[in-house]
Amino acid sequence: MAGNRDDEFDFREIKEGDNGSDVVDTTSESSDATKENGDKTEYEDVCFVCRRPESKAGKMFHLPNNICICNDCMQKTMDTVSQFDYQNMLNNPNLMNELNKNTNGFPGFGFFGMGDQPFGGIPNSQKIKKKSESKVKPAFDIKNIPAPHKIKAKLDEYVIGQDQAKKVMSVAVYNHYKRVATDTMDDIEIEKSNILLLGPTGSGKTYLVKTLAKLLDVPLAIADATSLTEAGYIGDDIESVVSKLLAAAGNDVEKTEHGIIFIDEIDKIAKKKNTTARDVSGESVQQGMLKLLEGSNVEVPVGAGSKNAMVPLTTVNTRNILFICGGAFPDLEEIITQRLNKKTSIGFDADLKDKYEDDPNLLSNVTVEDLKKFGMIPEFLGRLPIICTLQALDKEMLIQILKEPKNAILKQYQKLLALDEVDLRFDDSALEAIAEKALEKDTGARALRAIIEDFMLDIMYEIPKDENIGRVTITRDYIEKKASPLIEIRGESFQPRIPQFNTEAAKQV
Repeated sequence: MAGNRDDEFDFREIKEGDNGSDVVDTTSESSDATKENGDKTEYEDVCFVCRRPESKAGKMFHLPNNICICNDCMQKTMDTVSQFDYQNMLNNPNLMNELNKNTNGFPGFGFFGMGDQPFGGIPNSQKIKKKSESKVKPAFDIKNIPAPHKIKAKLDEYVIGQDQAKKVMSVAVYNHYKRVATDTMDDIEIEKSNILLLGPTGSGKTYLVKTLAKLLDVPLAIADATSLTEAGYIGDDIESVVSKLLAAAGNDVEKTEHGIIFIDEIDKIAKKKNTTARDVSGESVQQGMLKLLEGSNVEVPVGAGSKNAMVPLTTVNTRNILFICGGAFPDLEEIITQRLNKKTSIGFDADLKDKYEDDPNLLSNVTVEDLKKFGMIPEFLGRLPIICTLQALDKEMLIQILKEPKNAILKQYQKLLALDEVDLRFDDSALEAIAEKALEKDTGARALRAIIEDFMLDIMYEIPKDENIGRVTITRDYIEKKASPLIEIRGESFQPRIPQFNTEAAKQV
């Protein structure tokens, strides 16, 4: 086995009953004791050396006294042992058994330093419980992607408005996974089409990508460009976005190479203007992402966010990974307005200079030249051939978002009160009042939940006190804090009763 120092020692050769060793190889299949023990099925095995769980380090080698060692640590240990001349000892079963029974100076400890003493196991409080397998079937099969109009129809059930963005993403995803499935069977190689999403905050960029990944059941990693820095500086390396995708795929490299990476806040890595300092979080990050977007082999750490000596690395090819970059680009409207105003001329057909000032969908007129002036380098934009803009949400769209999607906010609260056998209803005037308040906050759909959480607090607190309440109706006056909600009692005719809530609105009534 390990006769010479130069010979490579393979720990996989050690089996139970071979050369007197007690090591059990579990890389191929789990032992029967693991299946019979309830604690083992509930908790993950944790490596005794590096303390990584089974989900991060892979299957373990089970040693005596409930000690587990991962593949990497066992290989490192055996590589160290193989540097010394242990040929006679390892090939002598009697000597190995004698060492395992008693070692001079360390009674009770075996050859590996872990004998019959009860110290070796890791308590369950330090272990990670195994994740239960999800039984939810995806809407689509990645090997049989439906037509773009069917993908858009599914997106319509969850996302309100943004028809152009949903159409663009449906076609891009359809073409991308057809490209992955065919794997360029002939001489014509189909290039990857990454997407750049532009839209004001709260318009649904992240939610659109999350919904799409859930429908396709593909690994999705959402990264924030604000934390990325050039290699060698404090912050996340550019490869960390691929490492997050690898973790989302359960450390499965094959699934990772067919996943989706969404990089949010991409406008924050624009070139810094009027600065003499090194731009480690701006233009340098764009340059570092060029090969990542185009497709290359990247070494990423397994189970960690950064590379170090204690974390193993694996190679991931980003050629078939779909990159979607999104950002609000807050100052881009001014650049677009300046460009459009230059077209104004003198005469009857001339445009007014203030024509584009109050246009909510000004981003739809964006061009590559505008993005270059904003601070994005041409090489970076060239690898994002699809530029899609999302519309700003108006009052009607906000009302639709409140009540129409499958997981609408109002449906969530109606389900919560339905568990208490209470019927929650909203007047149309109340929905309009909520939408008007959301428009004033100017944060898009994110403002809806903040407003609803505010006025639903008293209702969620007071309603469970009285079991006779059967229906609650939210009105515009209650949203504007002029009155209390309308309450109807079970078994009575529909005569509203105003409860005495401990609020200023109730005192006014």
